[in-house]
Amino acid sequence: MDERIINALRAATRVVVFTGAGVSAESGIPTFRDKQTGLWEQFDASELATPDAFERDPPLVWGWYEWRRGLVLGAQPNAGHRAIAAMADHVPYFTLITQNVDDLHERAGSSDVLHLHGELSRPYCEACRRHYVYPEGIPDVLPGGTRLQPPRCTACGARIRPGVVWFGERVPELPWVAAREAAKHCEVFLCCGTSALVQPAASLADIAIAAGATTVQVNPNPTDLDTSVTVAIRGPSGIVLPQLVSEAWGYP
Repeated sequence: MDERIINALRAATRVVVFTGAGVSAESGIPTFRDKQTGLWEQFDASELATPDAFERDPPLVWGWYEWRRGLVLGAQPNAGHRAIAAMADHVPYFTLITQNVDDLHERAGSSDVLHLHGELSRPYCEACRRHYVYPEGIPDVLPGGTRLQPPRCTACGARIRPGVVWFGERVPELPWVAAREAAKHCEVFLCCGTSALVQPAASLADIAIAAGATTVQVNPNPTDLDTSVTVAIRGPSGIVLPQLVSEAWGYP
């Protein structure tokens, strides 16, 4: 492992880890770029993840997100998730920012995760914004292709929508401000499992680079960030991150 990273991690008091779909993909959660499976094969994921799609066909979009929620419920955190949680124990000021809408980081032991693109487990009323609580008996896993009418808000009767940030929507203000501040002031910035193409989240790496942080890109595939960061490591986060934590502090 590159000694620049190890030394920087050992010396750092402020570390940011920024994760994308590739981290969850290692737990079996398909990314938007993956081909859909089963009865969802005929649909483009990016075309379902829009406000317009929900307006055109609410049962289709709600059913698709419930299917994805079932996939998440059946998945388990991987070694990358666990290494990130362990890293937080060694850094006084540690910030975990994710583009992922699952709860695998939390289930691995991470806390105070900044979710820039929302959370599948927290749908809400599109009118009064009240969070929806799933009643008992709702199936955790749905067959692919299942269409479901979205539930109604118990407070105002309006439609419940998935708790994610769709294409064309703004990221939530509070986590976004916190993420920008963390990137601006960190000493080490680790970008894991993301090609860093989706804005505005992708700009976080640029903020850290401009601030002079040691920046690391961890991805099994080439990315546009590779030539800008301090070190680009080619490999899955589930292998690279445990090795980083082990060499920096000993792991587990």
